Amino acid sequence: MKHIAIFGYGVVGGGVTSVIEENREAIARAVGDDVNVKYILDLRDFPDSPYGGRVVHDASVILDDPEIRLIAETMGGSHPAYELSIEALSRGKHVVTSNKEVVANFGDQLLACAAEHGVSYLFEASVGGGIPVIRPFLTSLAGDTVVGISGILNGTTNFILSKMKSEKRDFSDVLAEAQVLGYAERDPSADVDGIDAKRKIMILSALATGVLPEDVDVYAESISKITPEDVSAAERAGRVIKLVGSFRLEKGSPAIYVCPQMVKLDDVLASVNDVYNAIRVKCSVTGDVMFYGRGAGRFPTAGAVTADIVAALSGAAAAERAPVFTKKSGAVADFDKVRFSYYIRLADASPSDAEEDLSRYFDRVECVPGSPVGKAEYICGEASGKELRAFTSSRDDVESVIRLAE
Repeated sequence: MKHIAIFGYGVVGGGVTSVIEENREAIARAVGDDVNVKYILDLRDFPDSPYGGRVVHDASVILDDPEIRLIAETMGGSHPAYELSIEALSRGKHVVTSNKEVVANFGDQLLACAAEHGVSYLFEASVGGGIPVIRPFLTSLAGDTVVGISGILNGTTNFILSKMKSEKRDFSDVLAEAQVLGYAERDPSADVDGIDAKRKIMILSALATGVLPEDVDVYAESISKITPEDVSAAERAGRVIKLVGSFRLEKGSPAIYVCPQMVKLDDVLASVNDVYNAIRVKCSVTGDVMFYGRGAGRFPTAGAVTADIVAALSGAAAAERAPVFTKKSGAVADFDKVRFSYYIRLADASPSDAEEDLSRYFDRVECVPGSPVGKAEYICGEASGKELRAFTSSRDDVESVIRLAE
């Protein structure tokens, strides 16, 4: 029997015990032995859980036990997840995680520690929930060059934007529903402000380039300012608004960012709705590869954690190429210099005056049909952030600016 421990018995950690229990025979066949959850580390007690007797409050009980072969870290946050994971790896225990924050911030150190001590550090569940996207970077796409990534990486924001479109509702109203349904936390800032998606695109870009960017170098923008007027304008322009995480090469340097974008209706990302995620990887040889599925939730994420447990305990992970991340400050292209096309809405503007003014800053200016009375709406492009600010600062009637996905 192979013994493991779980750090954090919340939504995902509890899901891992359920997945292991329900799939015990299949897991045993894949691993070659039974897998037993010997300990669970948590600050709380769980007297009503069948695993309540395995809960401990002192990590050293687990770290000191030579029978523990692997730790599933599902705590969330950087600390103490980082310190506990480093300690476990240094003691020769595999670590698998669903914690995108700790991977985005310390993935370089954790992978290096795992390699030094001959164990695996696996994080399939950190991006895309149950979607198998991490391992293909290391296996199926290993002989290709990734030149671009774009994706809907956060189910909460996709649910909100999908509802705003289909039901013509305000952001705050749909957010409240998402919180009632359990899709959004009481403090939803990590989701709606793009922080969660930013961590995920940081991890994906590191898989593509080997360079793990600093958090402060990656731009993230909230969806909280998106209005029903913006959603309507997108429809009239043949587009839909999505929160998109992107990696692309900008004059040889990687541009990495998360922001609301108007996506063309014939783009496959436009049809991804509700809590689903989709990740498009553009390769120099293979072309576009799409990964799609439930990007969050207890069982999809727990299933991905369990798949990593099986890979580590069966020896399959040891036979695969492990990623090597190098942390570099300033390795990302200055977002202010990245060029986009834009949707721009002006209030109380005369069309002729607005178009003349816009033409000074943008190389293309097209009217959006069906603009509301008293509004002027345009598709403009391309311009850098600096050029955009020069335009917006020259007028006091700019109501909305949204980037276009091309």
